Amino acid sequence: MTALKNDRFLRALLKQPVDVTPVWMMRQAGRYLPEYRASRARAGGFMDLCMNAEMACEVTLQPLERYPLDAAILFSDILTIPDAMGLGLYFETGEGPRFRKVVDTAEAIDALPIPDPEKDLGYVMNAVRTIRKELNGRVPLIGFAGSPWTLATYMVEGGSSKDFRKSKALLYDDPQAMHVLLDKLAQSVTSYLNAQILAGAQAVQIFDSWGGSLSSAAYQEFSLAYMQKIVNGLIREHEGRRVPVILFTKGGGLWLESMADTGVEALGIDWTCDMGVARKRVGDKVALQGNMDPTVLYANPTAIEKEVGRILESYGSGPGHIFNLGHGITPEVKPENAGAFINAVHDLSAKYHQG
Repeated sequence: MTALKNDRFLRALLKQPVDVTPVWMMRQAGRYLPEYRASRARAGGFMDLCMNAEMACEVTLQPLERYPLDAAILFSDILTIPDAMGLGLYFETGEGPRFRKVVDTAEAIDALPIPDPEKDLGYVMNAVRTIRKELNGRVPLIGFAGSPWTLATYMVEGGSSKDFRKSKALLYDDPQAMHVLLDKLAQSVTSYLNAQILAGAQAVQIFDSWGGSLSSAAYQEFSLAYMQKIVNGLIREHEGRRVPVILFTKGGGLWLESMADTGVEALGIDWTCDMGVARKRVGDKVALQGNMDPTVLYANPTAIEKEVGRILESYGSGPGHIFNLGHGITPEVKPENAGAFINAVHDLSAKYHQG
């Protein structure tokens, strides 16, 4: 087991003292980087990149070669589980992910298998092992999965959706069928994340991208309850240290207290939440990750630094803050602006960690 040279990300997740606020970006290996676009073109397509361990490793490490980031995140996709269930994931140019088969009846849900992570998703575990080896203790590696509700929306809709019409119709018309689907997905995500941890992921994040589309009652019953099942089933100690869990519901600011009660180490929060208010609401129960609006990165470096400073001041002194965007970095961002953001976090945060 290689010792970590930079463990401030893991320390911050556990609310332990750090020298500066750690920072990473959701989608940090992505289309805003010209070297990523070149790798993807060489691979032939997005899933070709995901399924080749060496190339997935290459693009995972690309942002770390450019920037002093405090964590690497596995290069993969949240929709690998539905793909392994036989739905046939593909990517339509300009339209995002699509499935060849949809799951919109109780019969189709009953027929879904629960994937074996090493057998059916072995390419992901190979990527984790390869990346962890290549990192050689440089920074921690984050594994991840989509939340059951988020995965269910793609499976029922056949792809992304603006209004989740089919998913919500199924939820209200046949709640029992939706519960069966979500339970299968919770089992699948739990075994998938545990396999990532055993392969070398040192922290994991659950991406509940579409939980914020639900009513408050529906969120508790159809999203949070299944994330709670996952949290309860995860390996929390590996290689002699805690494996922190981050729960991120986009649009989830209404439910921070309920999310903090799940037993995770940290909550990711989007830019609609004030960081200082969020800290007051959850107290010392969890660390907080976030939460700059990704579109700030379209502005000039001086404006970016100002917003970083505002968020750091809002959180205040002491540990328990991991700086991130409130959602993923967008493809049109200039790489030098991302660099200004990362440097600003480290430069401006030291004063909040003294004494």
